[in-house]
Amino acid sequence: MKDLVELLKNNPYPGRGIVVGQGVVYYWIMGRSFNSRNRIFVETEDGIRTEAHQPELVEDPSLIIYHPVRTMGDALVVTNGDQTDTIVEKGSFRDGCMVREFEPDAPNFTPRISTVLYADGSFELSILKHQESGRCLREFFAYEGADEGVGYFLSTYVGDGNPLPSFVGEPIEVKLPTPDEVWAALNEDNKISLYTNVHGDVKIYNKHLGD
Repeated sequence: MKDLVELLKNNPYPGRGIVVGQGVVYYWIMGRSFNSRNRIFVETEDGIRTEAHQPELVEDPSLIIYHPVRTMGDALVVTNGDQTDTIVEKGSFRDGCMVREFEPDAPNFTPRISTVLYADGSFELSILKHQESGRCLREFFAYEGADEGVGYFLSTYVGDGNPLPSFVGEPIEVKLPTPDEVWAALNEDNKISLYTNVHGDVKIYNKHLGD
């Protein structure tokens, strides 16, 4: 089992990341460009959405404005893009992911990462990745649950680079830190916002708002 705090401290740019465990989910966004960094998380009736911190300076909203978190019946869906809406509209995690693919941001072709937490404590993770052929590889990981204090970590990238290198392999089993520890461990220059839900207790951190 890995130490999530150490993983994040030693990685200046994992990009967007999801950590999910027993009744716990963390989701953060990071950015290198001004357009990506010009964001905050705001609460909605059924989750959160991204919003421009300075709307007048938005260059392209297509891949940065979306609902990362929404409820789907008694389940909670968390993703790094507008596939959240697709999953909720389909009413099925797998069906929603199967009609989507990686982001069209060549040359990075950022993976779409998603999770769903069910009321019985089970959860699933998915990553939709670009292949050299141009096709989409859709990987799914289903868990019956997790021990207390244990989570599974999935991010868009394994680190910084040009182009950015996509995450590889299975979700990483990690020791769950506190929300404050996660926020502190994320790279100070690149972190933007963090959403945490610990047994229904939701916290939102926004760098632009002084968190």
